[in-house]
Amino acid sequence: MIFKRASGILLHPTSLPGPCGIGDLGPAAFQFVDFLAETGTALWQVLPLGPTGYGDSPYQCFSAFAGNPYLISPDALLEDGLLYQEDLADPPPFPADRVDYGAVIPWKLHLLNTAYRRFREHTLPPSPIPNSQSPTPTLQSLAVFRRDHAAWLDDFALFMAIKEHFGCGAWTDWPAPLRRRDPAALAAFADGHAEEIERHAFWQFLFFRQWEKLRAYARQRGITLIGDIPIFVAHDSADVWAHPELFFLDDDGSPAVVAGVPPDYFSPAGQLWGNPLYRWEVHKRENYAWWIARLRSVLSLVDLVRLDHFRGFAAYWEVPGEAETAENGRWAPGPGADFLAALRESLGIVETPVSRGLPIIAEDLGVITPDVDAMRREFDLPGMKVLVFAFDGDPENVFLPHNYTRDCVVYTGTHDNDTALGWYQRVGEKERDFARRYLARDGHDIAWDLIRAAWGSVAVFAIAPMQDLLGLDNRARMNYPGNPSGNWSWRMSPGVLDAALRARLRETNFLYGRLAG
Repeated sequence: MIFKRASGILLHPTSLPGPCGIGDLGPAAFQFVDFLAETGTALWQVLPLGPTGYGDSPYQCFSAFAGNPYLISPDALLEDGLLYQEDLADPPPFPADRVDYGAVIPWKLHLLNTAYRRFREHTLPPSPIPNSQSPTPTLQSLAVFRRDHAAWLDDFALFMAIKEHFGCGAWTDWPAPLRRRDPAALAAFADGHAEEIERHAFWQFLFFRQWEKLRAYARQRGITLIGDIPIFVAHDSADVWAHPELFFLDDDGSPAVVAGVPPDYFSPAGQLWGNPLYRWEVHKRENYAWWIARLRSVLSLVDLVRLDHFRGFAAYWEVPGEAETAENGRWAPGPGADFLAALRESLGIVETPVSRGLPIIAEDLGVITPDVDAMRREFDLPGMKVLVFAFDGDPENVFLPHNYTRDCVVYTGTHDNDTALGWYQRVGEKERDFARRYLARDGHDIAWDLIRAAWGSVAVFAIAPMQDLLGLDNRARMNYPGNPSGNWSWRMSPGVLDAALRARLRETNFLYGRLAG
């Protein structure tokens, strides 16, 4: 891949400020694009955009193709005439610095149900926004959307309607005819619940409609969007229910084997992720059609993607489905270069303002064997470096900037790590001392010390989580892997993207040759 040196910010839309309890695709998202453009920052990286379920994790979604309806902007629905100002009266007392999912979800569902009801009642007035460029949605535009996305949307809307009907439980707990996708049972359910199915399709229509406007604005301002594709999908998803032949499942639909990582120094029992594993021989026979469709779908929303757990395409840790820990697993071969060659042939050459080639960043963290690195290099994919992993005292540490090659993306940290300040506060004095010596700084502004080191490196892209640009500690951390709850909740406070921060970021981009525009 051919790259242009650039910088970026990692910020999931849920973390944007706003009045409705959760960041969304409304005014704050467009203002963030303006912030990036004005500071010469070319990249906006987000986490997976799918509909979240238990634990609110964007890495455990009900679909690998659908969008998260909680990201739909009420402001945009006001502009469309699907909501009125009185619909937004008396919201719950949402905290400003975090997402309270227990309060947000029923509130957003109330608004989305109101929007759908108004849509179906044909009571839409002309848009109340002067000179609005947002024509009111119509039955025809919804029908066109459903036709264009039928390959995944039909199954997803039906899946969500059945799930809702049976109290939101896992699909393996449904009656056997629906669980096993008996055609007569599915047809009977669809006939009796057409409105519920259409409602879920309508919410997807709203999400894609709003995201497309945001993406078009980002393109207009020269901003490249980076998305994220988890290697595995959630077991309780429309993907597994609709395509059981692609996964190792028992007769009752439960996973026969699941994903994880083996025991190591940090986790003596390993990590048991629980995702069902792919039957790669079936995917290969179908020329990886489901995976190619998945990549195409995500690339309809973003310009580049981070391919999570890249080493799993070479080999993955397979654990028996009934296991309680990941200790008794085995390494099983992945699809390897054959999979990436199929992607390259199908996707062709993708060109963005900052890159040209296969639009993938390989998440190659952890223990990487030579075959994984060789596969990444064969397909010219940049790998990842994380600065908070660098300061163990060994000058040969691969995460130290002087050991980088140009074909990598450096992050001060990721959504799964401490913030830069949180890391510095947590680690021992030996690590802090090495960092101060290496960076030639006293550590009083450690987050920006790391930002300068990342931006000044030879890595083609340098990216920092928004928390690090704001110098926040671990109270702003996005995720603690292994914690079942309390994650994904941090929100940026209103007004923090001030003139001083804009000037500092723009100057840093200029000094290190990363200024866009």
